[in-house]
Amino acid sequence: MPVETLSPPRSPKATVTRSVPCGTSCPLGASVVAGGVNFSVFSRHATKLELLLFDRVDDARPARTVTLDPSANRSYHYWHAFLPGLNAGQIYAYRADGPHEPERGLRFDGSKILLDPYGRGVTVPAKYDRDAGRKHGVDNTLVAMKSVVVDPSTYDWEGDEPLRRPAAQSIIYEMHVSGFTKHPSSGVEKNHAGTYAGLIKKIPYLKDLGITAVEFLPVFAFDRYDCPAGLVNYWGYQPVSFFAPHEAYSSRRDGTGPMDEFRDMVKALHRAGIEVILDVVFNHTSEGGHTGPTFCFRGLDNPTYYILDKNDPSRYADYSGCGNSLNANNPIVRRMIVDSIRYWVEHMHVDGFRFDLASILARDSLGNPMPDPPVLWDLESDPALAGIKFIAEAWDAAGLYQVGSFVGDSWREWNGLFRDDARRFFRGDGGGAVRKFADRLVGSPELYRGKNREPEQSINFVTCHDGFSLNDLVSYNQKHNEANGEQNRDGGNDNFCWNHGIEGPTTHPEIETLRNRQVKNFLTVTLLSIGMPMILMGDEVRRTQNGNNNDYCHDELSSWFDWTLLDKHADVLRFVQLLCARRTLRATEHERNRLTLSQLILRASKAWHGTKLNEPDWSDGSHSIAFTAELREERLLVHLILNAYWENLEFELPQAWGDKTLAWRRWIDTAQPSPQDIVPWQSAATIASEPYRAESRSVVVLFAGA
Repeated sequence: MPVETLSPPRSPKATVTRSVPCGTSCPLGASVVAGGVNFSVFSRHATKLELLLFDRVDDARPARTVTLDPSANRSYHYWHAFLPGLNAGQIYAYRADGPHEPERGLRFDGSKILLDPYGRGVTVPAKYDRDAGRKHGVDNTLVAMKSVVVDPSTYDWEGDEPLRRPAAQSIIYEMHVSGFTKHPSSGVEKNHAGTYAGLIKKIPYLKDLGITAVEFLPVFAFDRYDCPAGLVNYWGYQPVSFFAPHEAYSSRRDGTGPMDEFRDMVKALHRAGIEVILDVVFNHTSEGGHTGPTFCFRGLDNPTYYILDKNDPSRYADYSGCGNSLNANNPIVRRMIVDSIRYWVEHMHVDGFRFDLASILARDSLGNPMPDPPVLWDLESDPALAGIKFIAEAWDAAGLYQVGSFVGDSWREWNGLFRDDARRFFRGDGGGAVRKFADRLVGSPELYRGKNREPEQSINFVTCHDGFSLNDLVSYNQKHNEANGEQNRDGGNDNFCWNHGIEGPTTHPEIETLRNRQVKNFLTVTLLSIGMPMILMGDEVRRTQNGNNNDYCHDELSSWFDWTLLDKHADVLRFVQLLCARRTLRATEHERNRLTLSQLILRASKAWHGTKLNEPDWSDGSHSIAFTAELREERLLVHLILNAYWENLEFELPQAWGDKTLAWRRWIDTAQPSPQDIVPWQSAATIASEPYRAESRSVVVLFAGA
């Protein structure tokens, strides 16, 4: 083992170490082992690499600088060292020097503090300055984020395991960890508001709501200030690390605190029967385009981690709309993505992942779509990840749209067509809206039948974080994003929304009644259609964003869950609770028997109707449809009436099914006042045989014993 020698310090407190025990190249990152910590980081093109140790995150200089010897502390392209006497909680960073030749894609800057790509903790100084990372040759030590050594092996999980709930009985609740409890009305004490610990205190609400999985907007450490001046990045889609939980969401800032508080939350959610799904961003990083700051990957090995413009390597290929695109199918990056997912499964007990702009992961190093992207198959085929829920946002910002054709056998997909077709149908659009939405109701076979996918392949949703809330969808004719500072140019324009007569909030009783009915219509079809349903945080109480359909940059009241709405819209909350209660009773035999959507449809006994039995109106001008299906596993017949027409319609009801005479019971009629709009399943009353009068713009669900 080389003998450690010290050179003159750079400051009265700093030491410079020229020789250290070589350590090992595996595992990557900072690993607590017997007697100290092993460090390993990849850099193919660096000519010099320093490991910096800090006493405090706000220190202007490292307490110790370790210069790694290329002959002793480097194996292949991995730089490594063992430092005895260190423990979890140690703050550290790297500096990497090498060619600064942007025209070749090389952007080394030996003055910059660099995060560890495998760092399990990231801490942010009080004087953090994003712009300091942009200035080449300028030391940013005082104002830079730094990594933290953590030891994931010391936590007591108390027997906790991932839940592996059947997809057929899963209901996803997309939510923001911090925004869920940050509103003053949350009742969570100030030091826990907006944190993992604060969310734990609201788990009883989630359990009573009846959802089975929370899908968190990004919790990987991200740059809060990657945003236009004067605003903040609230959603978190600007990652700086793929292993560290976001420090600001923790009430504990003691190095390992964010990791353990996150795990406390996961353990508590599992005890309540609720799975944890993470929205993960492996398509780009917060380092942005060629004028962006250097935090980590750019300073360690720019051409390895990013897809560069093939005509000008000084620029980045941008398939994300955020300035850069991660080179996901490069072997080094590919390994990092798989290692990250395995870490969150094995050490953080996460149950599933939703991949943001997942189609970028299907591109090669030149940006071309690949028929069999290695990283996607690596994730799907890894035995440690078998049974984990993988969900793809199957498109990117450069026009690659793969809904219905995303690579893999088990990947589920956000079904943007379900969203659009449901909105168009209930808005009363023509142009074949009935035909298209009928397909969405039964699992979107026009998309998935050819791939022999399972019935829950489609993630069905009408709203998500990206766009209008459900209340705003029925309250506005256009987006109102002026507060974002981009002259209302940002955010989607094709929202298929309708204000029902007045733009924005109103006390007009008829308009408010119709909006409330439409909210229930959307919730009904989302939770009853074939597929896995997802609802947005606060839609169950009509949370509003004041017409902003791109609320990514507002960490304020308009973005947070307003708990006073539980009383104001108690009828909608009750409606969702009863929908969820029935959804979780769905039979799962088809899932256990691995039936595909095509097989399920072929085996199903069903019939489409219009106002007359067996006479569906599929014309472009149609605005209503009815559907009868036999649920053999549950020995039930269900009759669904969808009337998006602006007048009341009378629908004939089947009087018999096979050799049985039917006595229909009404579960849902969204035109009825609460509590008649939905009743507990077991309490549904028998109705007169026929015809059934469905009021304008309403949904009716009847059932009978088969």
